[in-house]
Amino acid sequence: MVNLSKIELTKKGQFVNLTKSQNEEIGEILVNLNWNQRTERNSGGFLSSLFGTNSKGGIDLDLGCLYEMTDGSKSCVQALGNAFGSLHSAPFIELDGDDRTGMSSSGENLRINGNKVRDIKRVLVYTFIYEGVANWAEADGIATINYGTGPSIEVRLSEHRNGKNMCAIAMIENVNNETFKVERLVEYFKGHQDMDKAYNWGLSWRSGRK
Repeated sequence: MVNLSKIELTKKGQFVNLTKSQNEEIGEILVNLNWNQRTERNSGGFLSSLFGTNSKGGIDLDLGCLYEMTDGSKSCVQALGNAFGSLHSAPFIELDGDDRTGMSSSGENLRINGNKVRDIKRVLVYTFIYEGVANWAEADGIATINYGTGPSIEVRLSEHRNGKNMCAIAMIENVNNETFKVERLVEYFKGHQDMDKAYNWGLSWRSGRK
């Protein structure tokens, strides 16, 4: 039996359009990232974490996005660099919370103001390993997109590419200024710059800290 309350995007390129009733707005789109924290942190210190030698350390996944507005403006929303965005003013995308452990039941949340669909051209949702060894199999990440009365959309980070700390999860694109298409990506990169180049965003990147 098909579960109409949840849609799982399991293959690269698979997509679904957000649904809405006629004359209704999309409302808030909530993108949630959760993952498993299976190992205990030890006291290997800052340097061991920095250079990835602390194999028993925990993994800290960060949720973020690149966005492009219909007026051509582009940037990112993420905890790194304190670029948390805004839900009710441009870019109409906001990150709340930064779960440093993965143990929070609510994980990390990215909110998109779906009522501003005419202002948003595309959003590339991604996650990266800010701290810990780049072991995606251990992280067992899952992104869930919820909105209005439509079914949840689930993307599991099941195609692992250990050693690369950045994962492009999904592309959310404007469809005729009426709704958004959500497409599964799950592509792995060495960092922001490589991912930016792959999806033709054209931003300039420099090192940052939370």
